Amino acid sequence: MTTTIRIGTRDSELALWQAHTVQNHLESLGYKTTLVPVKSTGDIVLDKPLYELGITGIFTKTLDVAMLNGDIDIAVHSMKDVPTALPKGIVEAAILERANVQDILVHKGLDFLDATGTIATGSLRRQAQWLHRYPAHTVVDLRGNVNTRMQKLNDNDWNGAIFAAAGLERINLKPDNFIDLDWMIPAPAQGAMLVVAKKEDKFCLEALANLNHKSSEICVHIEREFLRELEGGCTAPIGALAKIENDTIRFNGALFSLDGKQKIDIRKEINVSEQEGFGKACAKEILENGGRELMKKIKAEIQ
Repeated sequence: MTTTIRIGTRDSELALWQAHTVQNHLESLGYKTTLVPVKSTGDIVLDKPLYELGITGIFTKTLDVAMLNGDIDIAVHSMKDVPTALPKGIVEAAILERANVQDILVHKGLDFLDATGTIATGSLRRQAQWLHRYPAHTVVDLRGNVNTRMQKLNDNDWNGAIFAAAGLERINLKPDNFIDLDWMIPAPAQGAMLVVAKKEDKFCLEALANLNHKSSEICVHIEREFLRELEGGCTAPIGALAKIENDTIRFNGALFSLDGKQKIDIRKEINVSEQEGFGKACAKEILENGGRELMKKIKAEIQ
C-alpha cells in the first residue's frame, strides 16, 4: 500500500511556498504527497482539553484541529508563529535549515529617521525595539499576511513598515527600498520552518526526520526555551537569537517594556555540549535582573 502524506497549510502565498518546499523535499526522497490548503477561520471552538495552559496559536490552531480530526497528516508553519506548548498528541517532526533571521524596514525614504516618523508593525517586539531606538516616533498597528501588509504600507502615509526578511525573500516580495535592522533582536525561531505531525504517526515522523537540520534545531530550541520561561503564557516584547560558530553557541536575548523605555538583555556564550537548559538559564537571569517585575507590568498593560 502506498501512503500519500497530506500536507496541511494555510492558504496565504507564503504559507503555500513553505508547504511546497516541504512537499518537494519529501517527493525527492520518494514519498507521495498532496497539499491540503486550510482556510484559517480564527473562530473554531476548541475543546478545552486540546490546548493546555490556555494557549491558542491563532495561526496554527486551524491546522492543529484538522490534524487531530484526521483531515491532514502533517502541517507546515513559520516556527515563530507556533506556541511554545504544542497541543496534546502533536509533536515537532522537522525543523528545516533556517533562512535569514533579520527584520528589515521597508521605507519610503529615510529622512524621517532623524526627526519624527510613523512606522507600522503588528509585533510588540518590533514596536518596543523601534521605540527604544527612536522614542520620538509613532508606531501604528499593521496586521495581515505579508502581501496584505505590503499593500497597506503602499496605501497609507506611513514612513515604513517592519517585516521579517525571510518571508519577503521566500516569495520574491522584497523591494529595493529596504534597510537591514541588524540592531533589532529577532523573534525566537524567526526564519525557521517547522513541520508537525501526530505523535503516533511513525510513518510521517520517519519521513520528516530526513528534513531536520540539526544546528537550526538546537538554536531555535534555545530561543523558544528562553521565550517559554520568560513569557508564562503572556505575549511580551521578547527577542532571542542563538547562533552556532564552530562549537560555540552565542546567544543574545532581551525583554523590553511595551513603550521601549526599559530593556533587560543578556549575551552569553557556551560550548555546544552545554546546551541543555541554556535558554531557561538565560531567561532566569533576565527575570532576576528586573524581568519579573517588568513582566508583571506588561501583563497588567495588555489585559
